[in-house]
Amino acid sequence: MADTERIWCERGGVDGPMLVFLHGLGANGTVWHGLRPLLAQHWHGRWMIPDFRGHGRSFHRAPYGFGIYASDVASLLAQDEGVTLIGHSMGGVVAFALATGIFGVRVERVCAFGVKVDWTEQEIAKANTISRTAPRLFATKAEAIDRHLKISGLWGLVDPDSADAEVGVRTQQGQFSLATDPLTYALGTPDCIRIAQTVRSPISLLCGELDPIASPQSMKRLGAEVHVLQGLGHNPHVEAPSVLWQAISESCNF
Repeated sequence: MADTERIWCERGGVDGPMLVFLHGLGANGTVWHGLRPLLAQHWHGRWMIPDFRGHGRSFHRAPYGFGIYASDVASLLAQDEGVTLIGHSMGGVVAFALATGIFGVRVERVCAFGVKVDWTEQEIAKANTISRTAPRLFATKAEAIDRHLKISGLWGLVDPDSADAEVGVRTQQGQFSLATDPLTYALGTPDCIRIAQTVRSPISLLCGELDPIASPQSMKRLGAEVHVLQGLGHNPHVEAPSVLWQAISESCNF
């Protein structure tokens, strides 16, 4: 992959098993930063946090999709390396795709949370409309950050003046745009259940009690019991990292 087509990836740890954290649509790897102090304290192994192509600090170039993202992540891992995948929302579906075994990654467990299973025709049509829209340009960085936080569901959770918020925007022609390619929303009709049915490794499922996008009832159809995170919404990794880490640790038997 050329330097101009680079997948941004943060890594930590020295030896031991690998944890891979996969973000949701419209977000980037900074959403996991609240877990990093917990990893330093509790995880005796390595970890990796990529930005999917078309998101954050990674390159923008179609095609986009679950399989494409899975292939990109696989390229960052050693051949047949054993990993545990932690995926949020769309990242959970990418984790399922990686765990099918067709990408050369030996997935030992998948822990997914906030995965949207049921899509209405209106929701799919809206996503397709977004994908066909030219990137919106903003006169100021503050306006672009404000839009990024609202689109990604992080408004009120991430400080707009923080370095993490800035990762969500980029400079374009002397103005500012979101660091997510609109084409990433062209996901077709997501068939998360069928993908999950082909997973070869154990699956753990979590869902925020107040999640407006996913629900425990729908996520059960992915093939495992769902642990409900009381009082949390769609972004528990940002809302309450310590609560999420405890749930991940318990469900994955760390």
